[in-house]
Amino acid sequence: MNITFAYKTQAVDNTKTECLVVFLPKDTNKDAGYLDQLPKSFHRLLKKFLKLGGFSGKAGQIELAFTNSSHIPRILLAGLGEPAEVDAEKLRRVAGQIGKKIVDMKIANIAVLPPAYLQKNLASQTATLIAEGIGLGAYTFDQYKTKEKNDDSGQEPSSITVTLYDPKKVTEKKALDLGKVKAETANYARTLGNTPSNDMTPTVLAQHAEALAKKHNLICNVLEESDMEALGMHMLLGVSRGSREPAKLIIMEYKHKKAKDTLAIVGKGVTFDSGGISLKPSTSMEEMKFDMCGAAAVMATMDAIGVLRPKLNIITVIPTSENLPGGTAQRPGDIVTSYSGKKVEIINTDAEGRLILGDALAYVAKKFNPDAIIDLATLTGACVVALGKYASGAITNDDVLCEKVVEAGKSSGEPVWPLPNFPEYGEAIKGKYSDLKNVGGRDAGTITAGLFLKNFVGDIPWVHLDIAGTAWAVKEIGHIPNSGATGVGVRLLTDLIHNWKA
Repeated sequence: MNITFAYKTQAVDNTKTECLVVFLPKDTNKDAGYLDQLPKSFHRLLKKFLKLGGFSGKAGQIELAFTNSSHIPRILLAGLGEPAEVDAEKLRRVAGQIGKKIVDMKIANIAVLPPAYLQKNLASQTATLIAEGIGLGAYTFDQYKTKEKNDDSGQEPSSITVTLYDPKKVTEKKALDLGKVKAETANYARTLGNTPSNDMTPTVLAQHAEALAKKHNLICNVLEESDMEALGMHMLLGVSRGSREPAKLIIMEYKHKKAKDTLAIVGKGVTFDSGGISLKPSTSMEEMKFDMCGAAAVMATMDAIGVLRPKLNIITVIPTSENLPGGTAQRPGDIVTSYSGKKVEIINTDAEGRLILGDALAYVAKKFNPDAIIDLATLTGACVVALGKYASGAITNDDVLCEKVVEAGKSSGEPVWPLPNFPEYGEAIKGKYSDLKNVGGRDAGTITAGLFLKNFVGDIPWVHLDIAGTAWAVKEIGHIPNSGATGVGVRLLTDLIHNWKA
């Protein structure tokens, strides 16, 4: 759904819109002052509605009230709960519910009044959070659905216009624009992740990168399998051996003349993961199209960077491949030589993400020597067991960088939970016949997978984010669909870059 956002400092009174959205706190009926932002003609109507118990204002409550006005025929009341308890994520989630609601209502034009009663430190973010939440909540993925000609459920608008009316100047236009960018790019990542693997191959992913580079005047270079062979990237190449689709290594660069630091971001791009010879069970294997959600987050973050133009040099690297069984597929017991020179024994071909990431991390460390590296990957089912669907796991070699990532997780509403990385865990991945092996057993699987990657970054500050639980099928969050890709990582990275201090 295409959404256009506009910002106006005039009052909403004489506006013509299909629906007016108002955010109200708990027990609004006890303090009529909360209604002062509304046109006076609606005061009596809403006071009566509130008195009858139609709306309590508890967090997440959404109620629709009809008016007698031809200019504003509907008012959508959104509850925020206790005013002192409203935080950024609560407002973002409620705005997400509004986004879902307006799509269901099939309306093309809405007006929004920002809450003028929030604490000062939150008020300045209001437009960002509202635009972000509505944009994320209104997301749909229906490109593969055919609408029947006799469908009488109502005509869906091709786009929605959302206008924020802010006569009290609670927030500002640039805050609205930031929220719009964060929502649009996270939704782009969702679409990349949701696209089925027959239409989202490594080649198609590379084409997306080339289109983004052209759109934002970025540098883009795509390494082919022959290039990777010459570089000795046999961990990456080994994963693609069972597929007819060639692997790619996608490199994008954004440079700013005033930048002091360079940040590298690496995303796992397995466009379909069958497990290879170590074949996965058939149940839910269709979800393995989501195994490239790390790559999707990196790609979409580059889209945001192209718009926001931060004073930071950014290098993004996406190793992308299919992991399929076949006559030429990599086997358990094979030993391959990585780009770094380390030799790795393949214990389980379904532990392929760390293989393609290892070569990509070593490449970016040696070629670009960035000040920091972050990688995102749907890496281990163990992370889902440990943390569930609501926090991404982190492994790091630098606590200062990790704290920056954790803070960006808090501000973006994409929580990160650091996991221990004691040296003893690393003993599990020491090879019997080689330097390393690609799995260390069931115990601490997320940690040992992260420590496998640590072998390929050297001394560069690095954070690995395991998004296996948070990348898709996250339920009960207002701005996230209950099924499909979430776009996790895009808003976290955007906040990290937006607030980066050299």
